[in-house]
Amino acid sequence: MGNHQHGDVDWEQLGASLTRRAEAYAPMTARIIEQLRAAQPRPRRIVDAGSGPGVIACALAEAFPDAEVVAVDGTQALLDLTARRAERAGVADRVRTHLADLPDGLADVGEADVVWLGLALHHLGDQRAALTEFARRLAPGGTLVLLEGGLPARCLPRDIGIGRPGLQARLDVAQEDRFNEMRAALPDVKDEAEDWGALLTAAGLTHAETRTHLLDLPAPASPTVRAHVADLFGRLSGGLREGLDADDAATLDRLLDPDDEAGLDHRPDVFLLAAQTVYLGRKGA
Repeated sequence: MGNHQHGDVDWEQLGASLTRRAEAYAPMTARIIEQLRAAQPRPRRIVDAGSGPGVIACALAEAFPDAEVVAVDGTQALLDLTARRAERAGVADRVRTHLADLPDGLADVGEADVVWLGLALHHLGDQRAALTEFARRLAPGGTLVLLEGGLPARCLPRDIGIGRPGLQARLDVAQEDRFNEMRAALPDVKDEAEDWGALLTAAGLTHAETRTHLLDLPAPASPTVRAHVADLFGRLSGGLREGLDADDAATLDRLLDPDDEAGLDHRPDVFLLAAQTVYLGRKGA
């Protein structure tokens, strides 16, 4: 997603984490693809912009058997994961990878009937200009699928029996601060009110539809969900620790300890509840 050229990132580890997240969210992704199918039943070319390890690119190829899917990302290691996944899924003949930074790198891809932009736009400094560029790459009558907003995921009850109740709500606050820091550090960043429908319109598209999809995977968690939740809390522990008090930091340590009976590996109450908002923009014929 966006520019991934950072030398200190372990892309093998991050790619595995991104894959586990996408696999946990697969039931939601399937419903978003059905939403897309109603708007664009027979796309010939789909661009997954900021494709990461290619889980969604391969799902799109499987859902639209007559379409070519182009996975675009700024990191070759993630595109290599995409190619291997496409081979295993039997769609390698219709999934191709393209190494490029967004949004300018789409110029070499050609027109697309669908541009899928899943949680990638907020990694770009000038979101308005980027959306305009993505819209320019759509064929007449094409659809832009924008995943932004929704609600923070919940994985544990408010009171988990250790530490102070309400841990995830406090993590949300710390994560918002970290998100703002991330945005402020992006190249060419511009402040923008997150009225995604209005931004689609400003990009020259018709704001065709907004829908929020629910992911409700109750306890007890499957191994896939449990692995994603462990990734999530591990990332929060590493990235937000300075903003937490000592009690919350200690609670996170216990949750991430594989030998602690109160940890995520052993808890029977782990679940995954999330809501993702999807905006569809349509280009005039």
